Amino acid sequence: MSGRPPVALVHDYLTQRGGAERMMLTVADAYPDAVIHTSFYDPEATFPGFARHDVRTLPIDRITLLRHHHRLALPLLAPAFSRLHVDAEVTICQSTGWAHGARVSGAKIVYCNNPARWLYQADQYLAGSSMLARAGLAVLTPPLRRWDARAAASADRYLANSRAVRARIARVYGIDADVVPPPVDVDVDAPRRAPDGIEPGFVLCVSRLLPYKNVGAVVEAMALVPDQRLVVVGTGPLAPELTATAPANVTLLGQIGDEELRWLYASCLGLVAASYEDFGLTPVEAAAFGAPTAALRWGGFLDTIHEGETGCFFDEPTPDRIAAAVRELVAGPWSPGTLVAHAASYRPERFLTRLADVVDEVRRPS
Repeated sequence: MSGRPPVALVHDYLTQRGGAERMMLTVADAYPDAVIHTSFYDPEATFPGFARHDVRTLPIDRITLLRHHHRLALPLLAPAFSRLHVDAEVTICQSTGWAHGARVSGAKIVYCNNPARWLYQADQYLAGSSMLARAGLAVLTPPLRRWDARAAASADRYLANSRAVRARIARVYGIDADVVPPPVDVDVDAPRRAPDGIEPGFVLCVSRLLPYKNVGAVVEAMALVPDQRLVVVGTGPLAPELTATAPANVTLLGQIGDEELRWLYASCLGLVAASYEDFGLTPVEAAAFGAPTAALRWGGFLDTIHEGETGCFFDEPTPDRIAAAVRELVAGPWSPGTLVAHAASYRPERFLTRLADVVDEVRRPS
């Protein structure tokens, strides 16, 4: 035996409640003795389940401003992760740009949610940003791309969360990654609670309110579908603008609890997802409750939606295209049994079995 811990985990930052953080918590629960290394950790902002794990942050976590505004830390994260050394037989790095730069003593598995969006999809990442931010990133991009390529090449195995991300990994790094869809754990039998003032029979949108999520286009589309109601769940910098411009048939709830979200999924006519998603989590969550999805024909949604069976697509995130898809979504018909069976194919047991197989494959003899 090497004396090293069998498994260690590395994550970009734990400062929000998104799909990547939920997946890392699933992995951490499967390897409860593994240390989680991350740049920033905000227990109040991310899932409370991380409190039962050994989370260790990088020195830059001491800078409170960066913990709450991690985009400001962009120039510092590459050198910060380069200084991180993880001593374990196998280190699993879940990365959208930084965690795969950690140095390891054993084998390294990188689970890539997407190659760094700010380096390879900058137009989406910087949508709505100032000219100063764009100029700053333009200066940083060449050295960061060189660092990123070296970090990617240091992995023993690369895993992708969707076929779209696998293609980007091949294009950017020249690496042939395996597609391992992330776990989607939805407890449809858990308690539900209706948010105040919401009646069943609405269209639902669950998304952070960021430019590339295109929630503004979804909200605007509802003016073209006045006989339907839209409920939006999520927070973000666009919240004030969307609240001010939303038509009367749109309700923005902000951040809500799991009990309320379960009720919304169970009580909606369907989900609308117009964002540029690398995986496409919310259609699977909706399907678990028997709800179909109208989504942008892009990225991970091409994996998580079966057209005509679990949802429909629109080709551009424009209000008119979204409105047409909402009408198709509401008209149906959809089979709840087909939807539920589709969601079951993403259950955590399948993901963890595949991940354990990869861990065993890369484990180096002592």
